[in-house]
Amino acid sequence: MGEPVTFYFDFSSPYGFLAAREIDALAGRQGRETIWKPMLLGAVFKQTGTQPLTNIPLKGDYTRRDLAREARRLGIDFRLPDPFPFASIAAARAFYWLWDRDPAAAKDLARALLERAFVGGDDISKPAKVLAVGAAQGLDGGALEAALQDVAIKDRLRREVEGAVAAGVFGSPFVIADGEPFWGYDRFPRLEAWLETGGW
Repeated sequence: MGEPVTFYFDFSSPYGFLAAREIDALAGRQGRETIWKPMLLGAVFKQTGTQPLTNIPLKGDYTRRDLAREARRLGIDFRLPDPFPFASIAAARAFYWLWDRDPAAAKDLARALLERAFVGGDDISKPAKVLAVGAAQGLDGGALEAALQDVAIKDRLRREVEGAVAAGVFGSPFVIADGEPFWGYDRFPRLEAWLETGGW
């Protein structure tokens, strides 16, 4: 078995949502584990001087069309939440709190939050919504609520975001496999081919 594949994403990224549905199965077909690392695109945008795709003239219209088209291909009842884009700090903090205790449960929570946002069209920027999704996953609500305000968890997320930028991450999804970066959901076929062949 090769080294784990690192999967970076922002909870507010619709392409990150699509990628999260597939990354574990993709890596698993090639005998790889995955490490999930939520990050905050806002910090990246400060570095790159850009903004969310849907806010960019012309490109935003294309992105909304492409997302709807891809969702139809996959049979997903996709919708952008309102408001969009949204702050994903609470979701990311919840993830890292849980990841240190149970990585599999953290992935389940992440998937549930992403489904709530991009299938349910719900606003998961609010801590209360994150707590509600956590409760539905059987998590200790009191412990999760405390974690969202825990200085150590806040620092953890800050370090993870800084680490993502230092690793060259500039979008969501962004995967690093064997030191090789792959940006974007549309690069997943190339990512899988790389894992299957050992690279080129």
